[in-house]
Amino acid sequence: MRIHKICILGAGTLGSRVALQFAISGFQVSVYDISQKALDLGHKTMEKILRQLVKAGQLHESQITEIFSRIQFTLDPFEAVEDADFINESVTEEVDIKKKVWKQFGEIAPEKTWFTTNTSYLLPSMFAEESGRPSKFCAFHFHDVFYSRVVDIMPHPGTDPAMILMLEDLGKKLNQVPVLVKKENPGYIFNTMLMALIGAAGKLLTREVGSIEDIDRSWMVNFHMPMGPFGILDSIGLDTAWHVTHKMPDAASQAFAALLKTYLDQGKLGEKSGEGFYTYPNPEYRKENFCQ
Repeated sequence: MRIHKICILGAGTLGSRVALQFAISGFQVSVYDISQKALDLGHKTMEKILRQLVKAGQLHESQITEIFSRIQFTLDPFEAVEDADFINESVTEEVDIKKKVWKQFGEIAPEKTWFTTNTSYLLPSMFAEESGRPSKFCAFHFHDVFYSRVVDIMPHPGTDPAMILMLEDLGKKLNQVPVLVKKENPGYIFNTMLMALIGAAGKLLTREVGSIEDIDRSWMVNFHMPMGPFGILDSIGLDTAWHVTHKMPDAASQAFAALLKTYLDQGKLGEKSGEGFYTYPNPEYRKENFCQ
């Protein structure tokens, strides 16, 4: 199962990071999006991460040009999948949108292409059939990629078992730690635990039990963590969090989703927009005296 050419669908926060890690790992990468603005922002995100990696001594400045030479940005879906061995999709967390995307790319991708979704909370079985090749379809879900290096492998009942072995090997080549989710589960393993934390933090805030800062302080100090639940939400993206929480039927989730929507309506999406629960690039929780 030779994997050389990669197609990334979606140049957002996570799609850009996944594409960059593939390029750093020596793969040829095509990044597709329907928006030139998204592609430009994705390019800037990659430049920022590469500078951080150089500063941390993980890369040399001279490698940057070579890495970018392996990345192609395109608005053309046919160009994106030309000779692609592997697709990883990171589009909006809406079933209907993902179904539409997979129907489109299932029709135009080469027969050899393996299909993977980077969905955070949905199940691969929800849109595997739309791809036209469900046996070659699996969830391959990344976290931060550079800081949190777990990659989840979650097959649906029709996934070819050979694909799981291929993804475990590919995950290691990408400097990730593969984790196999034995059966479909919304939120995989880590996100299931994370949503319990986020849900509790949201409930504390909407019920006015504590402030954003004090809820984060409590978590950070007690568990010796660099950020709390609201800092985590900013890094995930408040739009992504809203897409998940607004579909949950319980009253607490609906109340928190309504609060998140007030931020979205103001263009406050978290770290990627410069403001969410905190203001970036220098949020309060990163300041030395925040937990004193």
